[in-house]
Amino acid sequence: MSPVVRLILKRLGISLIVLVGVSMLIFAIARVIPGDPARIALGPNASAEQVEALRERLHLDEPLPLQYAYFIADLAQGDLGVSLYTNRPVTTDIAQFLPATLELIIVAGLMMIMIGLPLGVLSARYRGAWPDNAIRIVAMLGVSAPSFVWAVILMLIFAFFLPLFPIAGRIADSFSVPSVTGFLLIDTLLAGDIRAFGNAAWHLVLPAFALALSGIGQAARLTRANMVETYDRPFIEMARSYGFPERRIANRYAFRPSLIPSLTIIGLDFAALLGNAFLVEAVFAWPGLSRYGVAVILRKDLNAIVGTVLIISAMFLIVNIVVDLLIALINPRIRLSQRS
Repeated sequence: MSPVVRLILKRLGISLIVLVGVSMLIFAIARVIPGDPARIALGPNASAEQVEALRERLHLDEPLPLQYAYFIADLAQGDLGVSLYTNRPVTTDIAQFLPATLELIIVAGLMMIMIGLPLGVLSARYRGAWPDNAIRIVAMLGVSAPSFVWAVILMLIFAFFLPLFPIAGRIADSFSVPSVTGFLLIDTLLAGDIRAFGNAAWHLVLPAFALALSGIGQAARLTRANMVETYDRPFIEMARSYGFPERRIANRYAFRPSLIPSLTIIGLDFAALLGNAFLVEAVFAWPGLSRYGVAVILRKDLNAIVGTVLIISAMFLIVNIVVDLLIALINPRIRLSQRS
């Protein structure tokens, strides 16, 4: 068995255990939160008989271990129950709202990689000079303010004072795009509508950039710190003694050893975007899973709460596995340690 396959199997086993633990924890927490879900769902005008009937249908009158057993039995069949918030199956809600959030955080993740890493390389290459100081100030500003603050600032500047970007939604109402995958960028291309694709991409710029700013700052700062440390290594001095250009030294010899910590942080930030995107989605009226999760929490929609948290946890674990694989491909010492 190859080291990479062994690493994947090991991570999958750990992830399965973590998911079981998360399901038990969130299941218990969702049921000890004050308030009767049946009464909240039916409203104050419902009779006691109607509330009791809904409690029986949701198995809320059973002991907690038996409720969890019902939940696991339904989950094994791919059934997460019915949402009291939308009166639809939770799987249907997740299928509707998850692509919007994934599209948003994928674009934000690409921005973190394509902007944060080059800024860190440039800052380390010109350390002590004005580009280094300017990049460090920008990175500090990105890290110091939360995403929703940047969302409001960007909206005020680029949507109100300079009306360059749309203010809300995923696409203009004038476009009608058939939903195939749920990802508007993909669906517009499948429909062959380039104008709709451009409009959907234009709607993505502000919320994705607001969501990515903190990760861009962290990636730039960490890449710079690691590259500055790498520049003091003997093999960099040897490369300079051979007369290699500084661009080649920075991009080929200093960047790759410094990439592993940056890649780990970007992976963690990317996974955390799933849970942190709800405020940005609220500011830009983005119909995503994070915004849906907050709505069901406020209404104590037990099935939807557990389903949303499980999906976010699963995505977090998947991203961690992918990051571990990328690090194993970059660093041969990890592959050798897995073989040993």
